[in-house]
Amino acid sequence: MTHLKTFVTPCFKVFLCLAVFGIKPTSAQTTARIKNLSTSKQVKVNSSAKKVDITWPTGKGTNGRVVFSLEKNAALFSSIQASNNGPFKQIVSNLNPEFILTVGKRDLISQNGWNIFFDRVPLKPFKAYKVTLDKLGAVIKSEGSRTIVSIGGAKAGPFSGNVEITFYNGSPLFNVAAVMSTPIDSTAVVYDAGMVGSDPQWSKISWAKTNDEFTGTAYDNADTSQNVAVKYRTIIGETTAGSLAVFPAPHQYFYPLDEAFNLKFTWYGSNYRKMIPGYGIGIRQDLYGDRRFVPWFNAPPGTHQRFNFFCIATLSAGRPTLNAVKQFTHNDKFVPLPGYKTMASHFHNEYTTNVTLKNKPIEKEPEYVQVFKKLGVDIVHLGEFHGTGHPKGPDEDRLKELDALFKECEKESNNKFLLLPGEEPNEFFGGHWMGIFPKPVYWIMSRKGETPFVTNDSRHGKVYHVGSKDDMLKLLELEGGLAWTAHARTKGSTGYPDLYKEEKFFKSDRFNGAAWKNIPADLSTERMGKRIFDLMDDMSNWGLKKKAIAESDIFTITHDNEMYAHVNVNYLKMDALPKFSNGWKPVVDVIQKGDFFSTTGEVLIPAFKVNGSSPAKSGGKANTSVDFSVSWTFPLSFAEIISGDGQKVYRKRVDLQNTTAFGSKQFSIPVDLKGRKWVRLEVWDAAVNGAFTQNVWLN
Repeated sequence: MTHLKTFVTPCFKVFLCLAVFGIKPTSAQTTARIKNLSTSKQVKVNSSAKKVDITWPTGKGTNGRVVFSLEKNAALFSSIQASNNGPFKQIVSNLNPEFILTVGKRDLISQNGWNIFFDRVPLKPFKAYKVTLDKLGAVIKSEGSRTIVSIGGAKAGPFSGNVEITFYNGSPLFNVAAVMSTPIDSTAVVYDAGMVGSDPQWSKISWAKTNDEFTGTAYDNADTSQNVAVKYRTIIGETTAGSLAVFPAPHQYFYPLDEAFNLKFTWYGSNYRKMIPGYGIGIRQDLYGDRRFVPWFNAPPGTHQRFNFFCIATLSAGRPTLNAVKQFTHNDKFVPLPGYKTMASHFHNEYTTNVTLKNKPIEKEPEYVQVFKKLGVDIVHLGEFHGTGHPKGPDEDRLKELDALFKECEKESNNKFLLLPGEEPNEFFGGHWMGIFPKPVYWIMSRKGETPFVTNDSRHGKVYHVGSKDDMLKLLELEGGLAWTAHARTKGSTGYPDLYKEEKFFKSDRFNGAAWKNIPADLSTERMGKRIFDLMDDMSNWGLKKKAIAESDIFTITHDNEMYAHVNVNYLKMDALPKFSNGWKPVVDVIQKGDFFSTTGEVLIPAFKVNGSSPAKSGGKANTSVDFSVSWTFPLSFAEIISGDGQKVYRKRVDLQNTTAFGSKQFSIPVDLKGRKWVRLEVWDAAVNGAFTQNVWLN
C-alpha cells in the first residue's frame, strides 16, 4: 500500500520529511507540519515513497510543475511541466541533474592563506569526479516564498552532501544545487553541471551568440558534447511543447581572473567530458582560465559549497525563453536610476599604448568604448600604463603618454559618457593602489637629485616630479586627487592597507579607502567579496572614514568577452555628467564623500538613511530608524544592517525570503544603535548578487 500526502504550503516554515529506505512507508515515516496556511501563492506538494510532485505559481494564472522520482534507477526529474491558464503540458521528462567537481590543491602557505589570488591550481595535480546521488531520503520545506526539495546521498571524491532544488513563487525560475562539503584542507574546486537524459527528445538546442544573434542546432542524440561561447551564459533545450533554459548565477559562477574572456561557459551534447553518459545541456568552467593566475574556488573544510545552476521552464520557444532569462540581468545592462550615474573602475585596456602611441588608425569609437556603453556604464575610470609606458621617465616619454591618454579620454567623452584617465601607480605607498585626479595632471613617478617638486613645461604647463610618499600625498592634496588600495589584502596588496594604517597619507582624506571585487571566490558564502566587507568594518572601527569602491581589474575589453559577469559598478549620486574640458571634480567629490552604492547590477539601493538623513544628524540611540529602498530582479535573500562602536561589529539581519522576483520596496527597520559610531547596509539575492552602501557616520 502506498501512502499519498497532499497539502498546500504556507509562505512561512513548513516541513515535510520523507524517508526512503526501500521499504513501504508508514504514516509515521511521512510527517507534515503546517503553520499559518496561506491561501495565496499556493504551492501544492504530493508525496509518496516513490515520488514528490511539486506545483508552484509562476505568474498570473500560470504554474510550474516538477515530478521527482525517488526510485533508485530512475531519472530524478521525472517530468517538468507548465500551464498557462489551462491544463499542464509536459515540456521535458526523465532528466538528471549532473555535476562534475574538479578538485585541486590550494596554496595556503606562500602568500596569504585563503585570500590568495596568485595561485595556479590547474598546473598542480587535480582530479575530476562525477557526483553520484543515492537518493537516501528527501526533505521538503518552505522558506518564505520558496519551496526547497533536498535529496540525500550525493558524493563526489572527497565531497558529500545533498542535491537541493529551490522553487521561487511567482516565477518559472528554479535552482538546482549540489550542496556538498569536504573534510580535506587546502581544497580548490571548479564545477560543471547540467540537465541530462538518455533521450530527452529535444527538437532543438538554442542560444545567443556573443554578437547577440539567436541561433541553434537540431537535436541529435548521437552528437558528442560541444562547448559553446554564448551571450547571457544560457543554453536552451526546446521541445514541441516548450523550452528549458539552463544558466549559472550571473556573477558568482565566475572565479576571479585578470581577463573576461568568453571561455565557452556552456555545453550541449552526449557524453560530456567522457564522464556523463546521456545527452545534456549545461554550464561549464575552463580549468585553465585565462592561462595566467587561475585560483578556482575556495572550499575550506566543513563549508557547504553550493555547486548550482538555474533553470527556467516555459511553454514558449527558445527565443522568448531566453528573453525571460535576460530580464534577471536587465539584458546584461546596468539600468539607469534617476539621480545617479553609473561608474566602473580599474581597467587596464591600454588603448593609448597599443593604438595611439603606435600611430595606428584611431577609430571613430573604439570597441572598448562601445562595450561600456552597451553595458550601461556612464563613467569609466581607467588604470592605464600598468606594466607599460614610462611612469618614471624619461620625462619626454612620460609626458607624451599622459598627453595621449588625456586626449583620448576627451575625444570619447560627451554629455552621456565620461572616460576618465586613471592609473594604478603602485609606487611610494606600498602594495597596489589606484589614483584619480579631477582634471588632467602631468606627473612623473621619480624625483632625482635636486629636481624640484614642481616645474613648468612650455607645452604641458605644470609638471610634478614625485619621489616619495610625502611627495605623493602633497600632489594629491594640491590637485584634489584621491587614492585607494586596489584589491586590498590580496594580489599585489597582500598585507595592505593594514601595514600602513598608521601612516600620515593613509589617515589623510585624500586616501579614500579600498576597492571591492569578489576575491577570493567561495561558493559557500551568502555574499561575494567578504574580504572587503571585513576591511570596511575594520577601517571604520579604526576611526577612519574610508570608503570601498567597486572595481573590475581586468585587461581586454571586447564584445566577445563575458563582460557583464566580471564588471560591477558604483551608482554615484549625481544628476548630470560634467564636461570633460571643465574637469570632473563632481565625480571625485561624490567618491570622496561616499555618496554612492555599489552593485553587481541586479540589486539597487536608491535610498539609505538613518534617522531620516544621510549623514545622520544624530545617532547612537537605542531606537533608531534605518530607512532604505531596494529594487531587484532575482528574489532577495536578506538585508543586513552592519554597525560598529569602534571595537566590535554588530549585525541586524532582515530576512527577505518572502520576496518574489522583480520587485521594489521601501523598508523602515528599527535598530538599536546605542553607542554605535557608524552604520552601513548590504542586500543580497538568491543568486548571490548584491549591493552595498558606504557608511553613515553617527554624530
